[in-house]
Amino acid sequence: MDRSYSMPEESRNRSEIFGANVFNTMAMRQYLSADAFKSVVNANNKGDKISRVVANHIAAGMKEWAMSKGATHYTHWFQPLTGATAEKHDAFFEPTGDGLAIERFGGDQLVQQEPDASSFPSGGIRNTFEARGYTAWDPSSPAFIYGSTLCIPTVFVAYTGEALDYKTPLLRALHVVDEAAVAVCKYFDKNVKKVNASLGWEQEYFLIDSALAQARPDITLTGRTLLGHASAKGQQLDDHYFGTIPNRAMAYMRDLEHESMLLGIPVKTRHNEVAPNQFELAPIFDEANLAVDHNSLLMDIMEKVAERHNFKVLFHEKPFAGVNGSGKHNNWSLSTDTGVNLLSPGKTPMSNLQFLTFFVNTIKSVYENEALLRASIASASNDHRLGANEAPPAIMSVFIGEQLTAVLDELKKVTTGKLSPQEKTDLKLNVIGKIPEILLDNTDRNRTSPFAFTGNKFEFRAVGSKANCANPMTVLNTIVAKQLMNFKTEVDTLIDEKDMKKDDAIFNVLREYIKGCTPILFEGNGYSEKWEKEAKKRGLSNNKTTPEALKAKVSKKTIQLFEELGVLNAKESEARYEVEIEEYVLRIQIEGRVLGDIAKNHIMPTAVKYQNILIENVKGLQQIYGDEFRGLAESQLDLITQISEHLNTINVLVKEMIEQRKKANKMVDLEKKTKCYCEKVLPFIGDIRYHCDKLELLVDDEIWPLVKYRELLFTK
Repeated sequence: MDRSYSMPEESRNRSEIFGANVFNTMAMRQYLSADAFKSVVNANNKGDKISRVVANHIAAGMKEWAMSKGATHYTHWFQPLTGATAEKHDAFFEPTGDGLAIERFGGDQLVQQEPDASSFPSGGIRNTFEARGYTAWDPSSPAFIYGSTLCIPTVFVAYTGEALDYKTPLLRALHVVDEAAVAVCKYFDKNVKKVNASLGWEQEYFLIDSALAQARPDITLTGRTLLGHASAKGQQLDDHYFGTIPNRAMAYMRDLEHESMLLGIPVKTRHNEVAPNQFELAPIFDEANLAVDHNSLLMDIMEKVAERHNFKVLFHEKPFAGVNGSGKHNNWSLSTDTGVNLLSPGKTPMSNLQFLTFFVNTIKSVYENEALLRASIASASNDHRLGANEAPPAIMSVFIGEQLTAVLDELKKVTTGKLSPQEKTDLKLNVIGKIPEILLDNTDRNRTSPFAFTGNKFEFRAVGSKANCANPMTVLNTIVAKQLMNFKTEVDTLIDEKDMKKDDAIFNVLREYIKGCTPILFEGNGYSEKWEKEAKKRGLSNNKTTPEALKAKVSKKTIQLFEELGVLNAKESEARYEVEIEEYVLRIQIEGRVLGDIAKNHIMPTAVKYQNILIENVKGLQQIYGDEFRGLAESQLDLITQISEHLNTINVLVKEMIEQRKKANKMVDLEKKTKCYCEKVLPFIGDIRYHCDKLELLVDDEIWPLVKYRELLFTK
């Protein structure tokens, strides 16, 4: 295969092309009337509705802009519960009936479309024969052009109004956290009118030669290797991490970053990750809804660009055994329209009291909803990663560092009773005032923490690399919103009923929160058995599998929370739970079928073929040496025996796995079926793999039917 690659030139000034294919503020000012532009701005900032008349003007300007960029089609681009993006392209072209044609795109086509909803996961919200679903324009995420298509980000809802996508509940969650945070910000700054949740994701991935990947049925069909013995050299030398980026991978990255710049995705960082052929890219943080769209779009682009470079991108959380898997760290914060990061310490005691307010409330929200937060990142693929040496455990905990731990400990000791309006709080103000100085040296990190404070943001490290960020971001923003609402109620009660001063009331509530949520704070080694036992004593959940974890999504507490805040109604929550456990079943089912096929039709015949070669060799030795052949053929006889043992075991295990699948498939109750697949079917996949991998070490490399780890991981 030709390995010569020309290195595409990197633009000296990326700002020249950034957002060139996005219908952003600059494009809107050029192609929209003042009134139409103002309507879009007000829709984003104030939530105002855009009238159909104005929508027609916007559509006309958007079409003119898109066609100037070479677009011939348009699509409503949405994120159904498949985990992938979806699109249906329609041409601007429209016959006029007199043998002529025009390009047409009106407000109706912009604002709403009606794709077939019957074949998307709905969790029972829609029956197969009830196909109607609607996509509706999300003006807060700008339209963009990819190829020759104008892509319009949209929500996707059922005919009856229930959300069928990831974006809809995220937008609802962002709305409630905005309102809740603004109300609390008023304690400190009356000028705050809006609070945005920001997100900066870090996307890890593997790049594998596409020809080699296509030679592996397991990678092609499941996204990971279901078998394969570890390479003699893996990541043990730590020589790949932050090393020189290979030329071929660099060419891919440059091409990818160029595409990203055109689409307004602010990719900033690129580097080698720990495992061989593993890499990471990360953007500058952005408003959460836009950041989620950017990540979903980027994953699509990564795969398309990879084809041009003869690569296959693997997003699976654990595509290779024995080396690091991939995550997608979600860095989250809250920022005001006055330019203040609410999770960044300030220079005065008052600004730090505001910081502590949002800092402590976030910690408490995680403590009160740790099982739900774990459920938000649960999947069959992420189960392989969580708790492994490179990823946080399934136990949710918060890491804040030694310095901030000391600050909180000192604040707890300010008084043993309730603060009164007259009580001096010099110690409180003194400690709070020291926070900026303390944080200057707070650069330590804990890789084993699933939720860590990293200076001016929280990093949700447990999110899987395949995941749609909207899922964990919906949960996180919802639980923080609820906690801020509770906080404001408690503070106002102390002010109104106890005649407390505002600052004392705020501090008094925070101090009690600090005392109450101590069990969620953990600074040690999250991988240790000691922590697992300690976490149990603290009352923290440890849901190691997806079926266990997902139950938190339909607990009475969760359903009530989502309904109260208008993020998801009970029907939507139950539907999503059903979609996710059904996906879990299907993932394991597919993996079992693929592995059974490879074992029976690839591995076993090859092993028998090699065994026959050995048998012929032994027969030849016997003919030449007579009775003395046994001493000379001892190693061959031993190999024949070992191969037979592994072959017999594989054959038995595959049959037993198939029987367990049959039993599970007959189960009507989806929860019982999920449990059966998790506890009865899944273990066979690991057991069958063990014996197949042993055969890989015994059988002649020349006839082994699968590309090995050393080729997959070390082919540049």
